[in-house]
Amino acid sequence: MCRELRGYTSALMRLRAPSREEILTGPALRTMTRIGAPAVLGALIFTLYNLADAFWIGRLPPETSAAAVAGIQVSWPIVWFLISFIAGFGGAAVSALVAQYVGAGKPQEANYAMNQLLFLSLAGGGLLGVIGYFLSPWLLDLLVGAGGVASAASLYIRVVFLGLPTMVLPGLFFAAFAATGDTVTPLWISGAGTALNMALDPLFVLGWGGLPQMGILGAAYATLITQGLVTVAFLVLLRRGRGCLRLEPRSMVPRLRWMTKGLRIGLPAAIGQSSMAFGFVIMTAVIGRLPNAEAALAGYGIGDRVLGMLFIVTEGLSTGLTTMVGQALGAGYTDRARELVRKGMQALVVILASQAGLLYLIREPVVAVFIPGRTDVIAVGASFIGAFAVSMPFLGAFFAAMAIYRGSGHNVPTMILGVVRLWGLRIPLSYAFGFLLGLGADGVWWGMSLSNVLSGLIAIAFLLSRSWQRSVVEPTADVPTAAA
Repeated sequence: MCRELRGYTSALMRLRAPSREEILTGPALRTMTRIGAPAVLGALIFTLYNLADAFWIGRLPPETSAAAVAGIQVSWPIVWFLISFIAGFGGAAVSALVAQYVGAGKPQEANYAMNQLLFLSLAGGGLLGVIGYFLSPWLLDLLVGAGGVASAASLYIRVVFLGLPTMVLPGLFFAAFAATGDTVTPLWISGAGTALNMALDPLFVLGWGGLPQMGILGAAYATLITQGLVTVAFLVLLRRGRGCLRLEPRSMVPRLRWMTKGLRIGLPAAIGQSSMAFGFVIMTAVIGRLPNAEAALAGYGIGDRVLGMLFIVTEGLSTGLTTMVGQALGAGYTDRARELVRKGMQALVVILASQAGLLYLIREPVVAVFIPGRTDVIAVGASFIGAFAVSMPFLGAFFAAMAIYRGSGHNVPTMILGVVRLWGLRIPLSYAFGFLLGLGADGVWWGMSLSNVLSGLIAIAFLLSRSWQRSVVEPTADVPTAAA
């Protein structure tokens, strides 16, 4: 185990996608890392982008900076809620189907599944963008009422909803490429887009280079522009073809059997993700009802972004775990899948525990980097990180279970785990500790931490049932001749 973890670090520099045979028979953690390493770098770049948003917005004049930072934190749960149904459906279905068809040696079926799900995600993203644009004022009023935070969030969220399909499709493309074992290609495309977004932030937010200072609206424009370019780049690449994946308009024509298959696999994940997303909307509302809500939301927003850095390595490893479990099940290698589950779980727990311990020691100066001079926000952010870090090893078990079930294509357990984590544990515990027991913001943070511990234990119990050990792909081909 320790030897393979050392190999994990060294493999971060080797960005060559493993072959199908290597995925099915190679060293477990080393191969998992070769798939996950580019995803780690991509997640690092994306996390730095999130931190850059908070960093540059935090450099606005002090009288507006806290409201703007809080406005982004309020906006994202709403955006996530409205896109998570499509993203959960498309990402879960494409991960399972493409990985298992590739593992079974059926690349044509893998590509057909990707095209069918692309059509659904594109149509769903456009529809939800329109719905979100018109619903956002009502949702913001429900969460935080009138005031500076709501005004800032409204500017940001409406621009984002105008380009919602470009927020949905890159995730689908990443899932499709990753399911084949290739996370290098999406790293270059999404990484370049995120780097461009980071470069545009100070220009649009603070008005550098002679541009007008647009504040939080500038951050929204930067996101819209770069996500649009990333989506176009993926479409151009797929039109030319990459590995077994190729954009084929005639394969995007909806076919009932494939739509049914995709819904059966993806719908539970979509329900689970949208339920979790709405749970985070409610959590934002809970935090917004605390005394000094502006400082609480701003501190939580910065702390949440800092904690996101802990998930960078585990997110990449989870991507590799999903791909390898899916391909092993598709090939009928159940023993191999069990080995992957055991070693992947161990690695995620160990890595998160180590990272959480380090961040706990430096939490206050880290938060201070992002909003200097606001001691109230710094104190809240440091308190949130301190409470949350205690529970991070248990989140490792939770993330492992989610990755394993995604690869297997059995997403009812992911739906149950997601709903229980937010609605059964986090929201009631946070409200009880923060308001009923009168512990305020600290009570909310410790309620969230306890929910992570319990969620991790429940996830382990689910995995022990071994309900994930069945493939979801059929033994015979089901691709129309016209799509060949």
